[in-house]
Amino acid sequence: MRVAYLGPAGTFSEEAVARCDLAGPEAPVPFPSFPAAYDALERGEVEAALLPVENSLEGAIGTVLDLLVHRPGPLIRREVLLPVRQHLLGRKGTTLESIERVLSHPQPFGQCARFLRERLPRAALVPTHSTADAARLVAEGAAGAAAIGAQAAARLYGLEVLAPSLQDTDENTTRFEQLTAADEAPTGNDRTSIAFTLDRDRPGGLYEVMGEFAARGINLSKVESRPLKQALGHYVFFLDFEGHRSDAAGAAALEAVRSQVGALHLLGSYPRSLPPT
Repeated sequence: MRVAYLGPAGTFSEEAVARCDLAGPEAPVPFPSFPAAYDALERGEVEAALLPVENSLEGAIGTVLDLLVHRPGPLIRREVLLPVRQHLLGRKGTTLESIERVLSHPQPFGQCARFLRERLPRAALVPTHSTADAARLVAEGAAGAAAIGAQAAARLYGLEVLAPSLQDTDENTTRFEQLTAADEAPTGNDRTSIAFTLDRDRPGGLYEVMGEFAARGINLSKVESRPLKQALGHYVFFLDFEGHRSDAAGAAALEAVRSQVGALHLLGSYPRSLPPT
């Protein structure tokens, strides 16, 4: 099972692949961006792609949600909840006072906003393709630079941990979803993800959709919106509910919702993950 992920080696995505059990041994295949990993899955170069969809501190990963809606096809078969510990990494002898630039993927900058504001207020924040890519650049000699990333990246690229656990709170978790050609059969402990657009802008439209689930005693675990990328004020809504799409109540709710929306995207049914420990 070849699984595409955001590389290079040493990223949190690689760690999440190691935690995701999907029918046998998996061979992680790194790609330079989320769209590139998704492309590889669509082309059949890999059998799965593991991509992050939300972080408990920074919220949704918009790039990935947009892929699911604007390029539909792959379905969610697994979710992985990964505790994230961000560390400041640098070459041996680097001091905080000497750091002029901090390199990382854009997400960790938000996750570590307090540390950056209080301890490195004058350092420029330089976005990179991934946290591991940032560590690699620092190891190769980027002047006056440090990286934010995983401890695995420090080991891999020969860097020191200059400051541990930079995240604003220890409750920092990223939710990854593994995409394949098909979603999972019912397990009795499932979650279903959908996305939809309303057929027109009308009072109570979203309320009516959510009411179909409430009327059947189905709990919603997430509701959020993203711009539809067509015109200002047009949105696509993402909704997660507890249960499988083939359950009697879930199937009935989806059928009722289908008649009320402009477009309905079934993103997949999959086993719910336990909270990380």
